[in-house]
Amino acid sequence: MPDFRNPAAFFLLLFIPALFILRALGVFTRIAFPATLADWGGKTFEWKGRLRSFASHVSRVFIVAAFILVIAALADPVSYRQERVYTSRGADILFVVDTSPSMAVKDIANMRRLDAARRAIRTLSSDSGGTSFGLVSMATEAAIVVPPTTDRSVFFSRLDSLAIGSLGDGTAIGTGLSTAVYHLSSSAAPKKCIVLVTDGENNAGSIHPETAAELAEKNHIAVYTLGIGTRGAAPLDYVDPKTGRVYSGYLQSDFDSAPLERIASISGGKYYGVQTIGDLANVLSSIGREMNVVQSYHLRTESVRYYDRFIVAAVILFAFVLFICRVYLQELI
Repeated sequence: MPDFRNPAAFFLLLFIPALFILRALGVFTRIAFPATLADWGGKTFEWKGRLRSFASHVSRVFIVAAFILVIAALADPVSYRQERVYTSRGADILFVVDTSPSMAVKDIANMRRLDAARRAIRTLSSDSGGTSFGLVSMATEAAIVVPPTTDRSVFFSRLDSLAIGSLGDGTAIGTGLSTAVYHLSSSAAPKKCIVLVTDGENNAGSIHPETAAELAEKNHIAVYTLGIGTRGAAPLDYVDPKTGRVYSGYLQSDFDSAPLERIASISGGKYYGVQTIGDLANVLSSIGREMNVVQSYHLRTESVRYYDRFIVAAVILFAFVLFICRVYLQELI
């Protein structure tokens, strides 16, 4: 909310109309030194250059504007922003996102599956207050990208860094879930869950997905599984980050949802089939509501001062006026 800490400074603006009034009354005029060069019967000098006349008017306007900016700076402009500081722990939600090449298929609102998932995750995490979010990237291997955190800037940065094919071309669901369970098992959050976003069946890794689901259930972690993508032929454009090889064409998408349903059932979660961006947004919103935790917090007020920006703007205007008057109009000021 904008405000001024020293609003009395605005009384200095009265000097502007006072100056024009005094000039109109002839009390305060410009200093002039007449110089007679010769007596002759010709016409007196007239300034007919329209561009020069315009430049002169502009310089006067800029002088007034610069003066106003200086006064505004003296008034000490400031804006206030209130931020919630949570004093109790919220839920922990750890996303396990499939980054295998099939996630490059464009069948979700003409977006790649990974991009659609990224967009929906960003929307959910932006509106979830004190909930902590984490991220695991999964393909042939799995790796924690960011552990659960309330720092949204860090989470969004790591979310944007997900790259298709960076961890191989397989889908190790069991490994991905086990990695997530490991990073959530010691959490003291009142609620915690794993959200698995994948478009395929387990075909890599040494850990069976159901074994990982049982491990999650023992640690009181619900697993929500999202089978993303439409069925049938869908366009694919993908560049292998390791070899630089380009893959372009159509991928036949048709996977069995039963294993994902089984994982969710074992851990006490739910399975969702996602074929549109609307489905994805609704599913994540529903999970967010289920994981909602009432938290205590207090408001912290932060202030941002802007006087230096006004001063810089005024200096720029003064410099521009000086350039016009001394260089272009060749006036003495």
